[in-house]
Amino acid sequence: MSPTMSASAQAFEERPHQPVLVISDSPQDDPIGLLPCPVPLRHLPSPLFNADEYHGAPLVLLDDRSYTNFTLRHMPHRPGLIVTGADPDDGTAYPRAVAIGAEAVLRAGQDLAWLHLRLHAATDCHHAHWEALLPAPPPPDGS
Repeated sequence: MSPTMSASAQAFEERPHQPVLVISDSPQDDPIGLLPCPVPLRHLPSPLFNADEYHGAPLVLLDDRSYTNFTLRHMPHRPGLIVTGADPDDGTAYPRAVAIGAEAVLRAGQDLAWLHLRLHAATDCHHAHWEALLPAPPPPDGS
């Protein structure tokens, strides 16, 4: 282990690549708009994921509609927990996210570009279609 890397950082770095865990009790296949993002996702309802899946995932996305069921599981805080799909008019979303240690809240209808880049970073960008994520270069000016 390098002297500048903590034991927890090294343990995270040595984990085999796991899919991003999406915790959602919604019957929809894509409740938070991730379909166009080609990273590996594991969708599970809040009662069915286990502690190893929760801790082993490079990123955990919690559908805000599943917040109550998630809190009943008493999962510890972890880096990379993001609450998604929060109602834009719900003033309780941020305090609830802080209570479970979430690092971000993404509101319904919000641009998901940041989330897609975060998903690619969490999965070591093996699944990135950069041409779709980056803007096209400007056309030559003809001179």
